[in-house]
Amino acid sequence: MGKSGIDKARRARLDILREAALHRHVAARLPAGFSGRWTRRQWAHASLFATLAALVGAIVPGFADSRHEGVAPTQAQTTLALALPPLPIAKLRGETGDSWQIVHVERGQTLGSLFSDLDIPASTMHKLLEQPGAKQALTRMKPGTELAFDMPIGAGLRAFRYDRDETHRVEYHFDGDKVSEKVIERPTESRTVVISGTVGKSLFHSARKLGLSGGAINSLTDDIFKYDIDFNEDVASSDRFSVVVEQVWRDGELIRTGPVQAATFTVGGKLHSGFRFEHAGKAEYFTAEGRPLKKSFIRMPIPYARLTSKFGSRRHPVLGIVRQHKGVDYGASTGTPIMAAGDARVQFVGWKGGYGRAVILDHGRGYTTLYGHMSRFGSIKAGQRIPQGKVIGYVGMTGLASGPHLHYEFRVNGVHRNPLQVTMPPPVPLGGTALAQFRAQTANALKRIQSVERVIYADAQPKPVKNKKA
Repeated sequence: MGKSGIDKARRARLDILREAALHRHVAARLPAGFSGRWTRRQWAHASLFATLAALVGAIVPGFADSRHEGVAPTQAQTTLALALPPLPIAKLRGETGDSWQIVHVERGQTLGSLFSDLDIPASTMHKLLEQPGAKQALTRMKPGTELAFDMPIGAGLRAFRYDRDETHRVEYHFDGDKVSEKVIERPTESRTVVISGTVGKSLFHSARKLGLSGGAINSLTDDIFKYDIDFNEDVASSDRFSVVVEQVWRDGELIRTGPVQAATFTVGGKLHSGFRFEHAGKAEYFTAEGRPLKKSFIRMPIPYARLTSKFGSRRHPVLGIVRQHKGVDYGASTGTPIMAAGDARVQFVGWKGGYGRAVILDHGRGYTTLYGHMSRFGSIKAGQRIPQGKVIGYVGMTGLASGPHLHYEFRVNGVHRNPLQVTMPPPVPLGGTALAQFRAQTANALKRIQSVERVIYADAQPKPVKNKKA
């Protein structure tokens, strides 16, 4: 008998033994007095057991294998390691646009240090600087200048770019020893906008949140409304401002904000307005009536200084004798900047007896000012014309002084006057053709501010009171 015949005989004997065992198992559970015929209930129990046995055999493979000894086992499962999908062709070829690194120049950084940080050979930088205009543009970079390096993985510098100006981008491509240049035009768009808001907790924070630049905010506080509004004491959170500025956009991004063209500031219900106008080759801010907002003189040449000695008779702190004090003294620490009280021509710079290092300014129309006891001078010289607010020197205690302070004198036609009480000469208003040009230029700006404020602050306007019927 062959091997296959022996296997068949073995399986047949196993089936007989299983059937006999099943009968013995069932018989052992049959009730006494069984007549040989099953009842309906016994048939139901047998069917239930058979079904459970089939389910267990299907669910547990080991049980099924023991019931079918000699049957070929199920095929073993195999785990395959699948390869990742291939990289895009652009990545394999290293095409432009997949590996640009943007760098913003920080203070103290140079093109050489940037190339060194990126492990680009100095020879490559020298090839770049040999290109027309590159050396002039890239060796005098300001902090914040944006540069871009195209450096594919496993390769060197493939391309480099920078913005030559607002409307032109220069791109250099490196191919071995060859360097090619491409100039890309980037058109800009100018928009005149009105930015309006309330002061809130902080004027600077609120204005910046609305999109007003830091320079424009400083124009409001230091140029336009400096003489009429005390921003430390007068301004409340509910006070509002509106500013007309020209913005320059490129590719959907704001890149620059021009000077403030017009502005209004409402403080405690009182409206203050200022309009920019170029007159006699100089841009200034004027009221709606054409009067300069800038006063001819500022009261204090040192901001936030303390008054230590008044005008009039007093005992000299150094000489110890009583004599006329022909000016006022402002106490401040050594090195505090001193500003010109008004537009002037520098009349004198040097040492002047008990005044120590001193400066005398001639403001015209018979008005002069003197600044004494300086520690050092600013960048001025005799005969030079300087604007109001120009730093002319720094606080010190040279000459007859017991401590660091500024001695400040105000003279009218050579006569000393009290700087704290003298009536300052009013600025000269616009007139004639200049006034007509000013009104034509500012009328549109004022209308734009008014239209925006009507929309934004409509709910803030007082509502008319209706007369009650008797």
